[in-house]
Amino acid sequence: MFRYSIQFIATVILCWVGFAFKPNGFLYSNLGMNNSKEANFGIAIHGGAGVILKQNMPDTLEKQYRMELTAALTAGYAVIEKGGTSLDAVQTAIVLLENSPLFNAGKGAVLTNSGTAELDASIMDGATGKAGAVGGLKTVKNPILAARKVMDNSPHVMMVSAGADAFAKEQGLEIVTPDYFITPARQKSLQKMQEEEKKAPPGTGGFIELSETASYKIGTVGAVALDKYGNLAAGTSTGGMTNKRYGRVGDSPIIGAGTFAANRTCAVSATGHGEFFIRNVVAYDIAALMEYAALSLTEAARRVIFEKLLPQGGTGGVIAIDNQGNITMPFNTQGMYRGMMSVKHPKPQVFIYQNQ
Repeated sequence: MFRYSIQFIATVILCWVGFAFKPNGFLYSNLGMNNSKEANFGIAIHGGAGVILKQNMPDTLEKQYRMELTAALTAGYAVIEKGGTSLDAVQTAIVLLENSPLFNAGKGAVLTNSGTAELDASIMDGATGKAGAVGGLKTVKNPILAARKVMDNSPHVMMVSAGADAFAKEQGLEIVTPDYFITPARQKSLQKMQEEEKKAPPGTGGFIELSETASYKIGTVGAVALDKYGNLAAGTSTGGMTNKRYGRVGDSPIIGAGTFAANRTCAVSATGHGEFFIRNVVAYDIAALMEYAALSLTEAARRVIFEKLLPQGGTGGVIAIDNQGNITMPFNTQGMYRGMMSVKHPKPQVFIYQNQ
């Protein structure tokens, strides 16, 4: 009898060996971890897609973009390389992009019709299926941190507007005055779009159709990662569309549209015309094609971006990583700020234009 008790206890202990507690307090599975000498892990980031042409990009500005992307990429990669979680890697990379005035998120957010910034973000944990999102923030310096707090410290998935700002403040996040987000470059873009809007044909209500805004760079930042424990995560942050009105919210804070992660398939972060990405549930659709149609990550993402979105007039792109560490970054615009690092390619690779 004693011998059988010892065997039972040993079995229980072995069952728990497949799990590990991580710093964020969630139970993470180690069962997906590669048993080879070195597990697969990696990270990809994006800084927005749109009409981004080499001939229109001054060398000094291009250098700045590459430096900012490289800094965010290497910081996020360092987290997982040192044994940190994919969630922390995604958050680390996005915070740096939010702090840069170059990208449409955080400090560099585009402005609404009234000249203010309204910020959206989301994050999703592929191991647990938990997610957090915020919309219409006006005073939180780093919206991705607010989304993480919603996921970790509340029973909800999404909070918006003044309530989300208040929650973030209660959680101890850094609060700034609304003018922190206003930059001369974004003011100039708003003025230009509003001048064009005055020329809109009668009966349009003064709106420029989405298909006509392609001359403006589509801004969003995002990151996806696979850590050494086999866990995936994705996050996205944005200021939305220049000259947006009436509390408009795009795909970035919508789980399944702009952000999705599931350990059984992949992690995805999107950038583009949000209305199209919401209607087509883009991020989830890529994962679903992998799970139900047995497509590879590359083929699933290609099919959604080029065969589903583009015929509808939906422009943009995604970054995605699967549970084997494969990365794809397709886009149907003329450029997308993007980069990747992995255990197989440990040097940062940053790209901006097509055919790179």
